Amino acid sequence: MVNSYEIDILPGVWGDLDEADQSRPVNELAGILLALIDRGWTEVRRLAPWTSPAGENGFQPGELVPRDQLPAILEDAANWEYPEDGNWIGALTLVETEAAKKITRLSPEEMAE
Repeated sequence: MVNSYEIDILPGVWGDLDEADQSRPVNELAGILLALIDRGWTEVRRLAPWTSPAGENGFQPGELVPRDQLPAILEDAANWEYPEDGNWIGALTLVETEAAKKITRLSPEEMAE
């Protein structure tokens, strides 16, 4: 879930995992991620180009990957590696949903404590 609010591509997950989880097979990690998706906490999207109001180029989450395609896509180990050519356009990115924000964020009252 950390990866989903940091706005990173899927390979960034490796840096958020503890050592034991880093040795898990990709298909096992895919199953964990699918559970988060099915709970409505995370979406998988393709990274798209974006231009800031100041004219700087960047990235933003683009099209939603359909749920029925996710098992095959997430079990493909290549999707868990950074692109060799360095081009992130079209790479998978995890996006935190509004439902997830309710459990990962402190309320204004909690922040005031």
